[in-house]
Amino acid sequence: QVQLVESGGGLVQAGGSLRLSCAASGRTFSNYGMGWFRQAPGKEREFVGGMSWGGDSTYYADSVKGRFTISRDNAKNTVYLQMNSLKPEDTAVYYCAASRWLSSLFDEQTSYRYWGQGTQVTVSS
Repeated sequence: QVQLVESGGGLVQAGGSLRLSCAASGRTFSNYGMGWFRQAPGKEREFVGGMSWGGDSTYYADSVKGRFTISRDNAKNTVYLQMNSLKPEDTAVYYCAASRWLSSLFDEQTSYRYWGQGTQVTVSS
């Protein structure tokens, strides 16, 4: 069983940056591929980015490519989402997700077994 807790959300002006964190419980965090998703009001949850369990592969949605970066610190059982050049359309609740040995299909929600509770990101214009 893995528990995920996101943090780092908040209110930021357009063009600004935020770094989200997702802390995972358990001792085998390095075996888990991680993903970030988001859900804006009135919209379906959508893929943002993902990283393989080995950390050697990342994949991003076109809407965030070049602006967002995923990284992980296995010693801290934490994955990060660095968000730069934020836009009002990035406003959403951001969720992290995990699945053991995940190395592909990062954009498929069904690829992930564990989900966090989400953290709100609001970008003002």
